[in-house]
Amino acid sequence: MIPAIVLAAGKSTRMGRPKALLRLDGSDTFLTRVVRTLREAGVDDVVVVVGHEGQGIVDHFASSGLTARFVENPAYERGQLTSLLAGLNVVDRPGVLATLVALVDVPLVSPATVRAVIDRYRATRVAVVRPTRAGRHGHPLLIDRSVFESLRCADPTSGAKPIVRAHASPLSDVEVDDEGAFTDIDTPSDYEQAVRTNDASAAGRRREIEPS
Repeated sequence: MIPAIVLAAGKSTRMGRPKALLRLDGSDTFLTRVVRTLREAGVDDVVVVVGHEGQGIVDHFASSGLTARFVENPAYERGQLTSLLAGLNVVDRPGVLATLVALVDVPLVSPATVRAVIDRYRATRVAVVRPTRAGRHGHPLLIDRSVFESLRCADPTSGAKPIVRAHASPLSDVEVDDEGAFTDIDTPSDYEQAVRTNDASAAGRRREIEPS
C-alpha cells in the first residue's frame, strides 16, 4: 500500500486566504484537484492534514463528492514538518510500503506524474522518489517507510528537506514533462497565472476530444 499525505495546514500568509479553498475552475478547488489527481493515479488512501481554518476546509470538501481522511495538526505554526508527521502517524500501519507527500499549493500536477513516481518506486524500491525536470525537483514526493523514523527524529527547524536529500540516490529522480509538478502557488499573482494555465489546459483537452 502507498497512501498519500496532502499538506494543507498552513496559514497562506502571502496569499491572504486558505489555498485549499481557492478555485481553479467551476468544479475544483486546489484541494479537490489534488485529491482528484491522486485518485485518478490509483491512490486509494488519501489523508489531508489541516490546521489554519481546518474545519472550514473539511466542511467545504464534504460537498465535493470525493473521499479523503482528515487529520488536524494543532502545531501547524511550528512548521511543515509537524504536518507531515501528523499525516505520517495516520498512514503508517502494517502493509504500508511508502507514502506520497503532496502539497495543496502544487495543484496542477498531472495523474501521469503521480503514476511515474509510484512506478519508479515499485521498480527500484529506493528510499526517495522525486519528479525532476531541468534540474528542478517537484511534487509529489515519495518516501519509503525506512525513512519514516528519520523524519520523526528530524529537527523541526530544518524540516524534512535534509532527510530527503540524505536518502536521495541517482535512481530517486524521475524525469517528467509536467510543468504543474513544479508550479508552487504562493501569491495572488501566482494564483492568477495558475488559473490561466488551467483554463488553457482545459481548452486544449476539449479540442483534443471534440470531433473535427
